[in-house]
Amino acid sequence: MTITNVVAALGHGPLSEEAIARYIAPLFSRVLKTDRIYLANHSLGRPLDAVADNIAEAAALWYSRLGDSWDDWLAEREAFRARIARLINAPHPDCVVPRTSAGQGLRAMLNALPGIPRVVSTRGEFDSIDLILKQYASLSRIEMRWVEPNAHGEFHVDALIDALKPGVDLVVVSQVMFMTAQVVNELDRLAEACHAHGTRLLIDAYHAIGVLPVDVQAMHADFLIGGSYKYLRGGPGAAFLYISPDVLHTDLRPLDTGWFANADMWTFERPDPPVLKHGGDAFLEGTPPVFTWYQARSGQEFTLAMGVARLREYSLRKLSALRGYLEQAGVENVSGGDNHHGAFLTVRLKNAREVVAKLAQQGIDADSRAGWLRLCPDCLTRDEELRRAAEVLARICAEHGRNFTQPANV
Repeated sequence: MTITNVVAALGHGPLSEEAIARYIAPLFSRVLKTDRIYLANHSLGRPLDAVADNIAEAAALWYSRLGDSWDDWLAEREAFRARIARLINAPHPDCVVPRTSAGQGLRAMLNALPGIPRVVSTRGEFDSIDLILKQYASLSRIEMRWVEPNAHGEFHVDALIDALKPGVDLVVVSQVMFMTAQVVNELDRLAEACHAHGTRLLIDAYHAIGVLPVDVQAMHADFLIGGSYKYLRGGPGAAFLYISPDVLHTDLRPLDTGWFANADMWTFERPDPPVLKHGGDAFLEGTPPVFTWYQARSGQEFTLAMGVARLREYSLRKLSALRGYLEQAGVENVSGGDNHHGAFLTVRLKNAREVVAKLAQQGIDADSRAGWLRLCPDCLTRDEELRRAAEVLARICAEHGRNFTQPANV
């Protein structure tokens, strides 16, 4: 049965652990063979069994058709773009440009802006985005202005709006902050303020896509970056850049491009200057890694079939249960599990990395960023696993006292 048929057999209405075990878990039989408790779904999402079959399909084309495989491979690229367009409510698939990383999408936009762009961003962006912005600034390729968190470690659009000055070219901000899972609300209001100043808005939706409704049209985003590594269960390399139709209809032209963007790529004519394809196709680059589109297929299909709103409701129930178990066990400084946060809980700890290592020794996989331990169940996580994780974490914190549990000063 196809993923769509299996999800249809699940029926409508709220999800339950029993229904997940009966209908959905068999789609993940390979990854569920382990007895480890996996709470790092916010990092690398668990793959469906179909991933291996889809990758094998791409390879079989190569074996059997050699150079003629490109017809099928490029059809899969367009299917990838169409699925992402549905997930982010893009007006049409042409607005979606496949990328191997979200950072590659950011660089493409920085390189396309004329002159030395003036950029505003927050201190809470993911390491790759943070590093790219700092590196460009250090080489005088952009001028940077950073927005600091408030006293509670949170970011709000008002601070970004206050940082807007005449001449600012680009604002970069996450829809969900990767360290704390904080949802940054009112991005549509930020976009309105940006456009009033002649500024463009780039949203990093990596921790939102597949978790929250992502609607590029409602947010009035000029650009959006994201990928399949986490909640879309598509592994590394299957990322994308969204460019709004309004931007595509301007004179913004890509510097990051390649022969797949040639207006007539198969004739191998070499006009000077180059003649590029229209719309988002002008931002295609050189020969792409085609297997990533096949690798990402099943996770995208699963998310579309299940529905983000339905997955979100079930995720909030799981997170609320885990938070309750943690607090009952005496674990302090727990955040998340509500509509103001994404798909993972955080626990403020002095030695979060050491706690991660000790959890791993007990068969529990999690991770940390700075002083936050991050815990993310998914729809496959059972209640007994949440209880076990809470008990083990409480025991680790109790055994090591304030050396571990004193909140980190971050």
